[in-house]
Amino acid sequence: MNYRIKVTLLLCLLLSYIPVSEQAESAATLNEARLFKKLDQLHSEQIIIATASSPRSTTGSLYIYEKQQNGWQLQLGPVPVVFGKNGLGKTKEGDGKTPIGTYTLGTAFGSSTVPPAGLKTDYRAADADDYWVDMPQSPDYNSWVAYEGDPADRWTSFERLNHPLYKHAMVINYNDNPVIPGKGSAIFMHIWRGANKPTDGCIAMSESNLLRVLTSIDPDKSPKIRIAIGNSVY
Repeated sequence: MNYRIKVTLLLCLLLSYIPVSEQAESAATLNEARLFKKLDQLHSEQIIIATASSPRSTTGSLYIYEKQQNGWQLQLGPVPVVFGKNGLGKTKEGDGKTPIGTYTLGTAFGSSTVPPAGLKTDYRAADADDYWVDMPQSPDYNSWVAYEGDPADRWTSFERLNHPLYKHAMVINYNDNPVIPGKGSAIFMHIWRGANKPTDGCIAMSESNLLRVLTSIDPDKSPKIRIAIGNSVY
């Protein structure tokens, strides 16, 4: 038998005595140790992490970690999500990318007058007169505006918030303090159109998973969301 084949078989035999679960646990512990060090720097007790494998990725995973007496604990995840159609790294309005960075969370909203059961955050019902303005030249840029007239008479670009994909949603506070015209607007967590259908820059997931995420968020823990690529989450 070829010497190289013998060595390969011997290595396979030795590895077979190491439980797969222990190997996976060791790798997970190393990654979480790096992660927890980063989380401690974010001045929060609850962090949502949305991560993709590369800048061009349109899919990824979301996790929620919560700081407890015995340290950071995984509260939820991984949850499959989709990102912007052109990946991550938003720099301007209409670039089709999801922003990278750490952000606070705004209000939860939706088409129902009644918030989802178990929701702890503020909730705002959206009706036919509610819009999010994404026209950079408008003084209303990147804000929610209630307007009873024809929105096309007031803005050249806007989003209707009473929309099936926004049946349940939450604002991610991107480009809000201060609002910089043209940097990007209307970044939400919302319901996806499908597992392989990216957004225009938001983070989207299935309705059932979105409800799990929204009802897990605790405003008393100063929650934040960190959107990152690969190891940059650390």
